[in-house]
Order: sequence, then C-alpha cells, then structure tokens
Amino acid sequence: MAKHIFVIGGVVSSLGKGIAASSIGLLLKKMNYRVGMLKLDPYLNVDPGTMSPFQHGEVFVTDDGAETDLDLGHYERFIGESLSKDSNATAGKIYETVIQKERRGDYLGKTVQVIPHVTEEIKNLIRRLDDRYDIIITEIGGTVGDIESLPFLEAIRQFRMEIGVRNTLFVFLTYVPYISSAGELKTKPTQHSAYKLREIGIQPDILICRSDKPFGEDIAAKISLFTNVPKDQVFNAINVAHVHEVPINFYKDGMHRAITAHLELEERDIDLSDWTALINNLKNPEREVRIALCGKYVEHQDAYKSVWQALLYAAAHHRARLHLKMVDSERTFRPEDIEKTLGDVDGILIPGGFGVRGIDGKIEIVRYAREKKIPFFGICLGMQVAAIEFAKNVCGLPDAYSSEFDESCKDPVIDLMTEQRYIDKIGGTMRLGAFPCKLKQGTLAAGIYGADEISERHRHRYEFNSRYRDLFVSKGMVVSGSYLNDLLVEIIEIPDHPFFIAVQFHPEFKSRPATPHPVFREFIKAAIEYRTVRE
Repeated sequence: MAKHIFVIGGVVSSLGKGIAASSIGLLLKKMNYRVGMLKLDPYLNVDPGTMSPFQHGEVFVTDDGAETDLDLGHYERFIGESLSKDSNATAGKIYETVIQKERRGDYLGKTVQVIPHVTEEIKNLIRRLDDRYDIIITEIGGTVGDIESLPFLEAIRQFRMEIGVRNTLFVFLTYVPYISSAGELKTKPTQHSAYKLREIGIQPDILICRSDKPFGEDIAAKISLFTNVPKDQVFNAINVAHVHEVPINFYKDGMHRAITAHLELEERDIDLSDWTALINNLKNPEREVRIALCGKYVEHQDAYKSVWQALLYAAAHHRARLHLKMVDSERTFRPEDIEKTLGDVDGILIPGGFGVRGIDGKIEIVRYAREKKIPFFGICLGMQVAAIEFAKNVCGLPDAYSSEFDESCKDPVIDLMTEQRYIDKIGGTMRLGAFPCKLKQGTLAAGIYGADEISERHRHRYEFNSRYRDLFVSKGMVVSGSYLNDLLVEIIEIPDHPFFIAVQFHPEFKSRPATPHPVFREFIKAAIEYRTVRE
C-alpha cells in the first residue's frame, strides 16, 4: 500500500502549495521512491480547458491529452515524470460522476449526499494511484475556510481514519506576515488557520510557514504551542529568488527526515547536485539574453508559465541571464512602433492561444522577425500566425487568414480539422495530448532533435491547410515535421534565416530544469549569437 502526503493551504491563496508539494516530491524521488502527484481542485468546472488564462493561468496538457491545472507543470518539472489524466480532478468532474451514477441507478434509490457519496468519490480518485507508486502526494486546492474545499478536507480526514496515521501525512502551508510598522512577524493568522483546520478534524503533522523574513526559535516555539505541531516540524519557508531553491532549502532544514520518520520510511541519501548546478547557473550568469514573448495574456504571469520556465532552463543551460520582455500583441503596430518595441531584443517568441484578439499584431511581429533576421520561435498559434504572415507577404495572398478568425476568408491557410468541422461543443473537441512527428532529415528541426521521429503534446483544433503547402515550399518555406504520413504539417522553418522555426505542438510542456527542451535550448543559443553579432 502506498503512503499518502496531503498538502493543504491556509491564511491566503497563492502561497505556493504546488511548489511545496513538488519540492517534497523531488526530495522523495531523489531517495529513489516512486512518487505520484495528484491535484484536487475545488472549482465546479469539469476541467480547466475552457477557463480563461486571465482567470486560471495556463492549461497544462499531459501525454494522454488531459487538460489540467498548471500545478501539474510544476510536478512534472520537479519530479521529472510525465503524469496523466489521473493526476488532476475538479469538484465539477467529481459531481458530474456522482450525478451520472445517480442517473444510472448505481445508488439503488438512496438519497445522494456530500457524505458519503461525494467524499467516497474523492477517496476513490486518491486510491486509484495506489498500485503505481510508493508515495502519493495530493495537493488540495483552495484555502482552509473556503466552502468549496470542505468535501475534499472531509474526504482526507476519513482517508486517514481508514489507512492509519503512519500511512498519511498532513502538511499545512501557512503565512506569517511581517508588519513593517511594528517591525514584527505575526503568528496569529497561522494560529487561527490551524485552529480552523483542527475544527474540521485534521491535525497537521508538519507546518510550512511562508514568510518574507526568517524567524527564530521563539517564533517557531510560539507557533508550535498554538498549533499543536512539534517545534522540530515547524519549517520556515523564506521567500527565495528562484522557486528551484525551495527543495534545496527543505533539504537543508531536514524536512525529508521529518517526512520519512512520520511515514516510517527508510531515509536514503539525496543528491541535489543537478539542482545546485541549475541555481548556480541562474545566479551567476556569464552573459545576457533578451527575449520578447508576444501574446495577449501578458498581464497575467501564469498564463505562459511553462513557456517562461522553458526559456529560463534554456538560458541557464547557456549560463545566460534571461530578460523576458512581455509584449502585448493586441496593440496596433505601425512600423515605427514595432521597431521601438522590439529593436532591443535578441529573439522573438509567439506562444499558443485562441481567438482573433491580437492576431494582426502577431502577424506584424512575425514579419518584423523574418525581415530583420531576428531569431524567431512560434508555438501552436505562433506557428499558424507565422504561416499566415508568410502567405500574405511572401506568397502574395493578401487575403490569407485562419478560418478560426474569419470563416469566409478567401485563402484559409489555417483551417479546421475535417473531423472537427461539425462539432459544436468547445470542450473536448481538440487534438489533445502526445502525437508522433516525423522529421525531414537535413533540416533545422532534425538537427535540433537529432532524431527521425519525435513525440510532442498538442492542444489545438485548427491545422495548416495542406492545399497551400506546395506554394509555401516553392517560396522558400520548408515543412520539416509532419504527422499522419505527411498529411498534417507539424513544423515549418525558413532556411534563409539565422533561426526561424515554428511548431504546431507545445514543446514547453516537456522541458525540465536539468534537460531543457532542445528547441528552446537552440532558440536561446541563436538569440545569444544574434546578440553577440549585434554588439
């Protein structure tokens, strides 16, 4: 039977439960335990797929095509494992399942209630990972005190009763604010939040206290006294410059020992040399690189979380300090505006997205990158925009566009996939998950990957329209990656350019701290070389 760790948050949201859970997962993984991760979200959406990035941040896609919470990106990057649809569930999905069972008559006419029916469904989601892992870490979304999260907390309270104290560990992440006018750290919010958790029936085993400033033994003793948590299991999580320092700090503070002792697991050696090297590269760069990330969600830092992390890992690989310039593509770009905005960057990246807003701005940005020979990298919608720009300005098709934005456009170089044409629902209608891609030898893509065939994750409905493929090739565009016996275009590039590549998939989802994704790695390399020549 697997051991279970539950990570719960108190006081305020956005404290970093996902990073805390991921960091614990990394330490246990480094001890050669098989570690599984699960995120339980209390909102009523069935999945995050149709939620606005302004509301929820990015949607992270797994190999098996699940549209999940962005915290799964943290999990995968920290523990270095590809997760699945079984690693994320929402209250909406759980209630949907319960209602479907009720309609089928599975409950044999009983009154269907939150307890036991909803809580039992939650426990089933936790149990289904048992056979695959030694330790399962479950993050409970939301904050203690929220109405939405009560069924989840009740479920894990029951879960401990069923499998035992030594098979479960409750980790409670709280906040200890610093009041500058008083010059003091205040423990009262943590005290009250822990009290609220005990009121529900859960006694935390470990406290992780987030704070702006470090606290001493006196504060730890006070927190211990009022939360009923032993002082040596109260950990001070001080703000850090890079989230990748968190597992190193947890290790230094001995959190791994507290966890293995409680769960009666063997404490094994941990080698964090790869993470130490990453932190050293991040903190001691030898060069600079400035990348423009051009999209319409740039005001929300979580909207492009995996792209930002992938760029960061690639820059660290080259010992470069990453300067990320967020460019709002919804602006109307005149030639003088675009030069003023992008004249100082070393590379331009257009990430994925949906909808017509900001498209014309992106088209102008692609044109600028292509004509000025600035390293360019397009992802998903970024590839489609690159194709539209090439069609308009190189192929002589001024009316080229995507049928997503204008169904009656004269030249739909981007068009709906045939099998999706008659589907009306938004959710669940896309090409989702990992698909193979065959690479054309002798191309930039083949050189980057060093392989004949790759597998990458997708999240889109529209594709490059193959009716225009011969025209594109005749004008100098190379199709370097394809799927379904060369039917669907996956990668395009321009050989007459220092670095111009655009992909239909989302490579950012597979980038890892110690092994940056090869396209991101080579994009940053090209940007550094461009900067060197320019200087």
